Amino acid sequence: MSVEWVTVGPFRENSYLLRDVSGAAVLIDPGDESARIGRMVRAAGVTIEAIWLTHAHLDHIGAIAAIKRDWDVPVLLHPDDLTLYRRAPQQAAFYGLEFEQPPEPDRQLAHGDELSVGSLRFIVRHTPGHSPGHVIFVSDGLMIGGDLLFAGSIGRTDLPFSNPEAMEASLAMVAALDPAIAVYPGHGPPTTIGAELATNPYLTDLHHVR
Repeated sequence: MSVEWVTVGPFRENSYLLRDVSGAAVLIDPGDESARIGRMVRAAGVTIEAIWLTHAHLDHIGAIAAIKRDWDVPVLLHPDDLTLYRRAPQQAAFYGLEFEQPPEPDRQLAHGDELSVGSLRFIVRHTPGHSPGHVIFVSDGLMIGGDLLFAGSIGRTDLPFSNPEAMEASLAMVAALDPAIAVYPGHGPPTTIGAELATNPYLTDLHHVR
């Protein structure tokens, strides 16, 4: 398994390229600067099979329209974030940013779905709070976490459609994962579940719920 990323746009969002040894790959949260994302894909020499989205805030979906002109692959999103997805131009206008609305998602994600990248397997976990349809992608030893959990912090819950109580429940779910799991967040550097349990003030008081 290989995880590569570029940090893009004014919100410094991490856009991920996840691939296995066969060359099968997916893009996760292509948020901005489609040309840079495209260069990452071409340099890797992989075959893009899909675009997976952790959620639909504009900084995680802004490059989709351009990416799909080069790689016409399906976009996967949890249906509870469709409203945010469709309102992304309004989100962008609020910040004074240009934005190209991406095509409608091709497939709905649901909690417990199993996704594959070549021989790799990931489980979708619905983790609302930062947004209603936020999900994470978890495999043995690795989590693509979107804006749920950061190194030393968590995603905001003061945005439209955010829910602090749902976020707390989602964090409790993540706190019960294997501490050795590497976390690749939507913003900032990678971390691990164990490191955040030990040092992140939003997790240190949570009980492990299994």
